[in-house]
Amino acid sequence: MTFLERAQKDGFAYISGTDNKRKITYVTSDNHTENFNDPEEQVRAEFWAELIYKYEYPVNRIKVEVVVPDRLPTDRADIVVFSDDDCKRPYAVIECKKDGVTDAEFNQAIEQGVGNATWIKLRAEYAVIVAGGTRRVLDVSDKYGAFEREQNILADLPKAYGKPQEFRFYKGTENDIKPVAREDLISAIKKCHQTLWGGGRLSPPTAFGELCKIIFVKISDEQKPRKKGEPYQFQIKTHEPSSKLAERINELYDEQKVKDPEVFTESIKVDDRVLRTVVSHLEAINLNKTDLDVKGVAFEQFMDGFFKGDFGQYFTPREIIDFCVKMMKPKHDWDVLDPSCGSGGFLLHALDYMRTQAGEYYEKGTVDYFNYWHDFAAKHLYGIEINDEIARVAKMNMIVHDDGHTNVISHDALESIDKMHAHNLGFAANKFDLILTNPPFGSIISKTEKPYLESFELGNTTDKKGKKNPRKNQSSEVLFIERIWQFLKPKTGKAAIVLPDGILTNSSMQYVRDFILEKFQLLAVISLPQCAFAHFGAGVKASIIFVRKRAKNETSNNNEAIFMASPEFIGYDATGRKTKENQFNEIVLKYEEFCKDATPFFA
Repeated sequence: MTFLERAQKDGFAYISGTDNKRKITYVTSDNHTENFNDPEEQVRAEFWAELIYKYEYPVNRIKVEVVVPDRLPTDRADIVVFSDDDCKRPYAVIECKKDGVTDAEFNQAIEQGVGNATWIKLRAEYAVIVAGGTRRVLDVSDKYGAFEREQNILADLPKAYGKPQEFRFYKGTENDIKPVAREDLISAIKKCHQTLWGGGRLSPPTAFGELCKIIFVKISDEQKPRKKGEPYQFQIKTHEPSSKLAERINELYDEQKVKDPEVFTESIKVDDRVLRTVVSHLEAINLNKTDLDVKGVAFEQFMDGFFKGDFGQYFTPREIIDFCVKMMKPKHDWDVLDPSCGSGGFLLHALDYMRTQAGEYYEKGTVDYFNYWHDFAAKHLYGIEINDEIARVAKMNMIVHDDGHTNVISHDALESIDKMHAHNLGFAANKFDLILTNPPFGSIISKTEKPYLESFELGNTTDKKGKKNPRKNQSSEVLFIERIWQFLKPKTGKAAIVLPDGILTNSSMQYVRDFILEKFQLLAVISLPQCAFAHFGAGVKASIIFVRKRAKNETSNNNEAIFMASPEFIGYDATGRKTKENQFNEIVLKYEEFCKDATPFFA
């Protein structure tokens, strides 16, 4: 039961009306009535109830819409807590805003709240600004000047007229951090990114990279061993200036950098006050205990919006990823790779598939259940991403989903495999059981810029006498086909590859198709509709090919059946809007039937 529901049960307030005509009446505040459909009113109502049950202030001393003296035109404070039963002596003034306001709007609310609480106005001791999960509490008593906004910050409003606590959140107490719902997490992430992007004047990808570092610190702090009643360090401390908070956050980050230098190599590069604001957005959330599906969908929805346009190449829609994983059915002991992993979608869905599989064998919460999928994440998931910032996103994404980031590296996947092996011993030729990938389309690899081009068979032409001549350039997706073949285990290694239709249809690409049929058994071809990648800034018509790497001396034969499908509906439209119609699951079932009568190594 929420605090507001308790207040209604106790008769302190009631909500009337239906749908878009709901009203809330604050019975204990002279039956004052407001529009409860207003998001700002919902924030006020929830915090008003918190003041009663969490902060233990007498309900008869809490008033809404209190007239502020000496304001023309007449202004009203959203909530005022009084220190006397006659409600003559204001104790705390609360300014409420809807969740998700900009930093500029929040700062404006701070000025409004402080202005109402000080000077010749209400003359309260505290000002509280609330915008959903983001809060700021200021000591506005005579100890500080009216313009102080740093030294007078408090961790939280005192409870029952007591003294301010040093921290707001303590492990194992009623003031512990809490898991949150999907929409609340999405809102918090969006606010953080907006703060870093706008307040920090960073580019969107750089801002997201900094957010990854900060979330990494947050998760690390939650996982640190601490006794019941001990405070978390990732939170705002009473009377602590932003410079000191930044020192504390950076110390936490540096500790983790030493333990896991592969995750992040650079320091946090965020202005102290901007960092404090980001901390205020996240400090109340327990990311570790927030449901995994909630975190997954929240981060995917956020990145869905982030990876549009210029960054669309780093994000593959979850419907396509989920389909590829279900078609390939990875096993617990398979080594799985995405050589162009972007934000890590294929790796995460492979991990989720294994987590679901673990639930079929073991009871959730048991050691065997945890070890089944966690060992897979730690030992069998591999990713390569050429862009450092996006690689950081992938690692962070994996950490949020309970790990699997260890073998995600920032590297050019077309470079020498030996170089990758030297960087991480897990990367080797002929190693991987399954590759799931959506390689970048349209990038041109030129011999002058990348000397490794001529090391690829597809980086050369062959004349009638069999003599090889280096090409001047080659498209990246063509080279990725050969690199995938090099990475896969002979005879059993399989791959799901998203490719532009030009490779499958253009006459100039016949040599590539010949390479595919020579090196792989073509298991299935799924032609995607034109809308598949339009939402992410890529209008190229594409298909997914499912292949198996042939054994060393294996040749193709005319008896190899190929499954083909062309879905019209894939769960979303050209705008990225989710739709109910999705033919992918039907195709998976038909493919399974098809495999029963197919050639060896097909299933």
